[in-house]
Amino acid sequence: MEIKRFGYYWLDTWVLANVIQLATQEFCMRHLNRKNDPCGRQYDQMTQAARSVPANIAEGGSRHYTSRETEMKLTDVARASLAELGNDFLNWLLLGENVPWSVKSEEHLAVTAVQLDRPSYKDDVQHLSSIHILAQKRKFDKWLRSGDSIVEANCLLVLCHRLILMLNKQLANLLATFKEEGGFTETLTAERLAYRTAQSIKADAPKCPKCGKPMLKRVAKRGLNAGNEFWSCSGYPDCNGIRNM
Repeated sequence: MEIKRFGYYWLDTWVLANVIQLATQEFCMRHLNRKNDPCGRQYDQMTQAARSVPANIAEGGSRHYTSRETEMKLTDVARASLAELGNDFLNWLLLGENVPWSVKSEEHLAVTAVQLDRPSYKDDVQHLSSIHILAQKRKFDKWLRSGDSIVEANCLLVLCHRLILMLNKQLANLLATFKEEGGFTETLTAERLAYRTAQSIKADAPKCPKCGKPMLKRVAKRGLNAGNEFWSCSGYPDCNGIRNM
């Protein structure tokens, strides 16, 4: 029950998204002020973009058992918000005529080498997941709390790119599962068909003249027979056998 309710809490993407949100909030509180952000618009945009990432991962994950389509769409929104946030940190660097760390630099390699621990929440999910998120954030605090906005922006930019790659993989897995199992609509259709087939068997519905499966009572929607009932094979569209009523 806990996994169904809080399933997304076990996602590394959600954990890292929370690390990025917390670090972004700290960055904005430390480095944005009346001089460089007189209206507070930059603060709002960056903190809201950072908030959008874990929020949409959570909302998408909570729809995992009801709508894979919605889960994919919301995960994609999280990815887009992350790209927007990453661009804000890139702009911060460029504004001071600084460039991002090279992917071959010692700093970049050090940040990317940090691995997240696997969560173990047992039966106290919200309490233990919060401890877990803070523990993962401390792994990056050497850069995130350096007091140097250039170092902090670079670290957050690396983390944004890292999470985008993780979300790309998560979306690919969701799409593969959707192709194989279908989504909420397909599941409902299959269950409804199974129920109607069972009811037809109980009602001694005729067998399909082509494949022998039980037939279902349907109503013609178009053509000369529109509005008239007829028997249709329960195996449709694989079998198109029909019988007149």
